[in-house]
Amino acid sequence: MVSHRKVTFLIALVLFAQESAWNFYDNQVPVLLREHVSSAAVVGLLMGLDNLLGIVVQPWMGNRSDNTRTRWGRRVPYLAIGMPLAALLFALLPGTTSLIALVTVMFLYALVANTIRPLSEAMVPDFVPPERRSRTNAVVKIATSLTIIVASLISLLVVDEHPRGAFAIPSAILLIVTVVLVLRVRDSRSAAYRQALAEDGTAGAGDARVPFRRVVAELVTSPDRRRLLLLVSILLFGGAWFASRSLITPYGMEVLGLSRGDAGGLTLPSGVAYLLAAYPAALCAERFGRLRTIGAGMILFAGAMVAGALLHSPTGTVVVFCVAAAGAAAFTINAAVVLWNLAPSSRVLGTYTGLYTVAWYLGGFGGPALVGAAVDLTGWTAMLLDIAVLATLAVVVLAQLGRLQRRQATPILS
Repeated sequence: MVSHRKVTFLIALVLFAQESAWNFYDNQVPVLLREHVSSAAVVGLLMGLDNLLGIVVQPWMGNRSDNTRTRWGRRVPYLAIGMPLAALLFALLPGTTSLIALVTVMFLYALVANTIRPLSEAMVPDFVPPERRSRTNAVVKIATSLTIIVASLISLLVVDEHPRGAFAIPSAILLIVTVVLVLRVRDSRSAAYRQALAEDGTAGAGDARVPFRRVVAELVTSPDRRRLLLLVSILLFGGAWFASRSLITPYGMEVLGLSRGDAGGLTLPSGVAYLLAAYPAALCAERFGRLRTIGAGMILFAGAMVAGALLHSPTGTVVVFCVAAAGAAAFTINAAVVLWNLAPSSRVLGTYTGLYTVAWYLGGFGGPALVGAAVDLTGWTAMLLDIAVLATLAVVVLAQLGRLQRRQATPILS
């Protein structure tokens, strides 16, 4: 049995490899597209393809892995095939010579990468007991956040001299980590997998598999509304978070009078603040409870947005975004853990990982659009207040979840 520390490191390593490729993809593939098309709208549309695929593919793949039984487990077999395939497709991207070829490889890479993404995340609840999941998830989030720096360094140090060879670096990282994963991890040894096997044994012949539609139907029709409320809260707060990141550059230009470059750099210090707050957010959740920590983080985020709307200065905006990032860390580190702990069975942990992704990225799709529409009505000076309203709605939904939780006899969210 792999120790919790070792498995935390290995899961973080796998997600580090995957996210390094994703971030470099986001940095450099638009340049490849610009060689074939001049429209920024078309480039943006094609770059958004991976998010649309993720909304469909990730919950489906999570469910498929939930129903897989092999001597290597239910996640590792797919990762052992998918990660090398993703590495190959990634390395092919700069060698394409036409728009059709490039878009085809982009589609295939996004499909494979979205297939393996939820499997790595689902190994957290597979191996780690509920009371330790926040710490593990914090380490994983820190590792994935560091990939932004890795992708930037590759772009800075390698791309100009070796534009094709630079793509080989993330591919090589994926291949090396795959070897480490296959040699060191068998998720058939995880507590959740053994529990799933036990549940298989007690289920009837027709219930040995849990189809995705049955998971969703149970979620919607169950008298226990906590999971639905949590997903709604994730969607709303995801909308507030993504709006605060994607609209900050025009806000800085319109309200603070900054140049495009300076406005785009407003959120850089907040990335460091997020990293510094991630692990303490996990410790606070274990000490004071996850729902309290999540709620406090969302209130801190909303309060920072209100303060930013009152300050209207570049320095003040940087400070309040650092505070907001710390609040967001309390949410992102613990919300997935709460959802895993609310899952009705160990047999559906992968599916619930995918459902978290769907709620989060639907918020990422709708939040900036909703806040942007509010800006059209009220002006850029009120943008941070609009974001604060969206975050406050998430707090209201979480408060209702908390009321339902207090009626439960079991401390499932502790």
